[in-house]
Amino acid sequence: MTHAIVQLPVNILSQPDETTCGPTCLHAVYRYWGDHEPLAQVIARTGRLEHGGTFAVFLACDALRKGYMASIYTYNLTVFDPTWFSEPGVDIADRLLRQREHKMDYRLQHATNGYLEFLKLGGRLRLFDLSRYLIRNILRRKMPIITGLSSTFLYRAAREFGPEDQPDDVRGLPSGHFVIIGGHDQERRKVLVVDPYQANPYASNQAYWLSIDRVVNAVLLGIVTHDANLLIIHPRRTPRQEVP
Repeated sequence: MTHAIVQLPVNILSQPDETTCGPTCLHAVYRYWGDHEPLAQVIARTGRLEHGGTFAVFLACDALRKGYMASIYTYNLTVFDPTWFSEPGVDIADRLLRQREHKMDYRLQHATNGYLEFLKLGGRLRLFDLSRYLIRNILRRKMPIITGLSSTFLYRAAREFGPEDQPDDVRGLPSGHFVIIGGHDQERRKVLVVDPYQANPYASNQAYWLSIDRVVNAVLLGIVTHDANLLIIHPRRTPRQEVP
């Protein structure tokens, strides 16, 4: 049997600080598609949340404004109700607006604003079962995957506490992170994680193979930090080449 490995030539810089993992991943995907601009420019344009960091939807909006296509596979039930995807004819933008009137959480309100812009710009939302088959099929189309996940689970690290995000297994809270999934090894059931965090516990060169089960679980647990998604960005192509 052929040892089926997909490995995309994704190269990433080190994130400049603790909160710029998202735009650093976005910058790497732009470079993958031959779109070269300074990392500082991408960081300045995508902005940051009040508490630091960003959401995947704001990365997607930046790509859409630049003329790319962007699809988000969401697993964030805090923002989206599953029936919005299973019932025909649901206007998700309308549902988001109605939800915003009832839920005052700052992060939810901010994410909602992002998703409303994302939909207005032509972004695509998907709710598919997260599996190795979905990841493999996207990678086989030569499309790297940005994902917002739980770094606490991915790294098996202590939770973090305080403004300096110090490890604290008692007072700490889970942390979120962005990485790129850039490869798949079918036989070993591993994926290639391309990580903007140079001090990650797995590889000094910021790329490492990890169990796909570990990564899938980390993605789903991203809901704790208000992400939990896959983000696919690619140039506009013919309908046959689009992500399903």
